[in-house]
Amino acid sequence: MRHTTTAVLLAAALALAGCSNSGSSKPAVKPKPSPTVSKADQFLKVAHGITFNGSPSDDELLALPSKWCDALDGGHSVKWMFDSTGGGGLYPWGADWGTAQKDADELLVSGVKAYCPARLSVVQDELRASGEY
Repeated sequence: MRHTTTAVLLAAALALAGCSNSGSSKPAVKPKPSPTVSKADQFLKVAHGITFNGSPSDDELLALPSKWCDALDGGHSVKWMFDSTGGGGLYPWGADWGTAQKDADELLVSGVKAYCPARLSVVQDELRASGEY
């Protein structure tokens, strides 16, 4: 009887060991997705760090990147876009605000980076070649 009791206890112990949660079957912890930053937020973060001569509204600033991207898609250069006499007239300035050239270039780069990143290297190359960037 002693062998039978020992065998039964051993079988029960083995069965319980097979059902135990040894830690290796823990459910996988899914990483929390990082918050998505909108194109507008990316652009405005840079824009808000620029010192303007005046105070452009966010709406005025947000109107620029799509115009820049359209001009770049049309094959136009930064020089053409920023030319107010016969060019695109897309220099970042308004009726009561303006930007220095260096800040305008920074704003352009951030807008292109957020809204039409495929054009970023073309813009950066042109700015570098002009000595402005």
